Amino acid sequence: MPELDTGDTAWVLISSALVLFMTPGLALFYGGMVRSKNVLAMLMQNFFAMGIVTIFWVLFGYSLAFGDAGNAGWIGNLDFVGLKDLEELSGTIPTMAFVAFQLTFAVITPALITGAIADRMRWAAWVGFIALWSVLVYLPVAHWVFAGGWLADRGALDFAGGTVVHVNAGAAALALTILLGKRRGWPREPMPPHSLPLTLLGTGILWFGWFGFNAGSALAANGVAAQAFMNTFVAAAAGMIGWLIVERMKSGHATTLGAASGAVAGLVAITPCAGFVGGVAPVIIGLVTGAVCFLAIQLKFRFGYDDSLDVVAVHLVGGVLGSLMVGLFADDSVNELASDGLFLGGGASLLTEQFIAVAATFVFSFIVSYGIGMALKAALPKGIRVTEEEEHTGLDLSQHSETGYSLERA
Repeated sequence: MPELDTGDTAWVLISSALVLFMTPGLALFYGGMVRSKNVLAMLMQNFFAMGIVTIFWVLFGYSLAFGDAGNAGWIGNLDFVGLKDLEELSGTIPTMAFVAFQLTFAVITPALITGAIADRMRWAAWVGFIALWSVLVYLPVAHWVFAGGWLADRGALDFAGGTVVHVNAGAAALALTILLGKRRGWPREPMPPHSLPLTLLGTGILWFGWFGFNAGSALAANGVAAQAFMNTFVAAAAGMIGWLIVERMKSGHATTLGAASGAVAGLVAITPCAGFVGGVAPVIIGLVTGAVCFLAIQLKFRFGYDDSLDVVAVHLVGGVLGSLMVGLFADDSVNELASDGLFLGGGASLLTEQFIAVAATFVFSFIVSYGIGMALKAALPKGIRVTEEEEHTGLDLSQHSETGYSLERA
């Protein structure tokens, strides 16, 4: 029988705090990129996730995600409603520590979507969307992958959320951008970030918190956690370099926004791989993803969807790449729970399962997210998009009756 390990417990509790800190970091990352008249609305959309998702998680979310764990099903059960009847331990840590850790993942995943809908989604619509999406999309996908559901049973690997978090949120972001339509004036009018220092500060917080996101997913203070920690560090650095190289070649400049975006792209891609790869693999993963995600930004101009802050290019594309690269670089000498990937002589079977997991997550999330958006559009008296006048005024004033900055003299 497993016994409580205080070192493992301390690490998971610290990691939970680190991951929760990522949501304010994400708010700053996105907040700096929007126009000043929309900064508070962006911060509010992110912070609200910490409120509504937490309540749902305690009442029924954890139970639906992790109830009936280990069975190859589609959704959990209601055995743990209200966090009742939990086992004392989950491995070598208290089950309540595991509950808290997974809660922080459930919080930040829908928050990622906010970057795609910036400047134009009505606050009431966002409240309805995040409530429904967290239940109808996040909980089933978390069960499929993290709780031994049908994708995990097939053999798909996702160390810390490449499919559950990034592909899932990226698909929803794409669905909402199509449903909401373009910002007024995009792409004719320039809409530059209003505060790149805020974005860089948010990037630093995200990078810091991501060590808990990835290394904490080992659920122990052990060698796998150390490997995941190092891989996270390296892939973020490589992602930054890969993005800046291509940006410099394409535009003639290496920008601070590019550095921030490239680092986040590397972090996204290493998330599913973090505890399964070693050696120079995180360097390759980061470099390739940084370069490809920069090029993926052009997709929105080619196909005409207005992804305001490039959630699709960074999180969807980065999540897909990272999830597939597990099938290329996974190394069972790093983690005995992994099978060797294609480049380590393991054949294409793992890569096939990774592709199935990516495709299933994308299709499910996109369809259900679009359906939720359509239902809210029909049900809400004012729809899901602000009026032209409200968009011109800015969401800070029109939705929250506040402003992010007061420049008047006392």
